[in-house]
Amino acid sequence: MTRALLLDFGGTLAIERSPRASIYADAAASSGVEVSPAAMSGLMAETHESLPITIPTARGDAFRYSRGWFERFIEIIFAERLGLSSTDTALAQEHLFSVYEDARTFRLFPGAADLIDRARADGWRVGVVSNWSYALEALLGDLGLRPDTVLCSAVEEAEKPSEALFLRALDRLEASAEGSLHVGDSFENDVLGARSVGIEPVLLDRSRSGTRRDVLSVRCLTELRL
Repeated sequence: MTRALLLDFGGTLAIERSPRASIYADAAASSGVEVSPAAMSGLMAETHESLPITIPTARGDAFRYSRGWFERFIEIIFAERLGLSSTDTALAQEHLFSVYEDARTFRLFPGAADLIDRARADGWRVGVVSNWSYALEALLGDLGLRPDTVLCSAVEEAEKPSEALFLRALDRLEASAEGSLHVGDSFENDVLGARSVGIEPVLLDRSRSGTRRDVLSVRCLTELRL
């Protein structure tokens, strides 16, 4: 029986070296608008909440975290909320796209690359399954991670915790849910999503809160035993 090890990306395998709100605040500052990271975090959360999972654009419908969706996301924050010109907003868009396509923006958590290599050497099929942008597959390669398959929500037009990404991952890896694992840092997206298709979840609980007693949890990737 082929076993799959599925892994979330953001917050599980890697994280931005600077907080996301700081990256956006720096982009605004480069256009002459000063906004604190805390204020930017609020704007980002409000805008994310206001945008549906699929939005209409001049190029057709854009699923969340696709380029078209992010263009609108940035436009609302920088043009409509912060008052930047259309030219400065377009420059901010291109800058932020380049930042999030650059592996240097991220740092791997300890054990990330070793976990994938160790799992594959032990006969597991490995997939990264993440609610992320179109840039994910190239980003993983630039970070030195080599899973057998990559499923990101923007490309698949499906998001965790729905069953679709998990079922597609199993199908592409030619693995069954029985005996497979999914590791992620979100109880709703990762734990509940994996359980919905019969995959055993592992919650990555770096906060060491220990508040979840109903799921296997680890504090870091190096604790995971396959």
